[in-house]
Amino acid sequence: MAYRSGEQFTILVVCIGNVCRSPAVEHLLRSALHGDSGVAVHSAGTRALVGQPAAAPMARLLGQQGADVAGFTARGITAPMLTGADLVLTATRELRGDVVEIVPSVVRRTFTVREFARLAGQVTPSDLDDAAGPDAGTAERLAALVPLAAARRAGIPIELDEIVDPYLQSDEVYQQSFAQIVAAVEAIGRVVLEPSPALV
Repeated sequence: MAYRSGEQFTILVVCIGNVCRSPAVEHLLRSALHGDSGVAVHSAGTRALVGQPAAAPMARLLGQQGADVAGFTARGITAPMLTGADLVLTATRELRGDVVEIVPSVVRRTFTVREFARLAGQVTPSDLDDAAGPDAGTAERLAALVPLAAARRAGIPIELDEIVDPYLQSDEVYQQSFAQIVAAVEAIGRVVLEPSPALV
């Protein structure tokens, strides 16, 4: 059953410092969903560097993708942020566990970013259309996708669900992390935005 916290479908992206991975996912996902007014995308950190801007190497990579992070500042995660989120996406499995410890009731709608992308890719367009309705907008399709993805969880090698933490690492590690983020975000966007072949 699709969970909705309010009129907008709210996505919360979580990493540790909220200066590298989660702001990148936040900005790229918002762009991938074309800034749909029915969807709100935010981010936070479990040990956030509160008030700090996005890390310069990540900001540069985002800028190359046309995403402007000027004005972004890190913030710490809170229980109300989690209870108000319809989908929580974390950078790693450990962070997923941290989130569920804070608010256990979010367990069914909390995934790592790469896990959600992988599971979403297993949902057929017709199944998503059936669950969301043929005339559903982006928010409704996301709401329908969450329980469909949750139903497909299974144990797989942990590295397939993790986004590398690039903080204070080399440019190469930032590029590796960013590539993982871009691939996952693009996969989610494809599932949510592409109509069933039967409808085109």
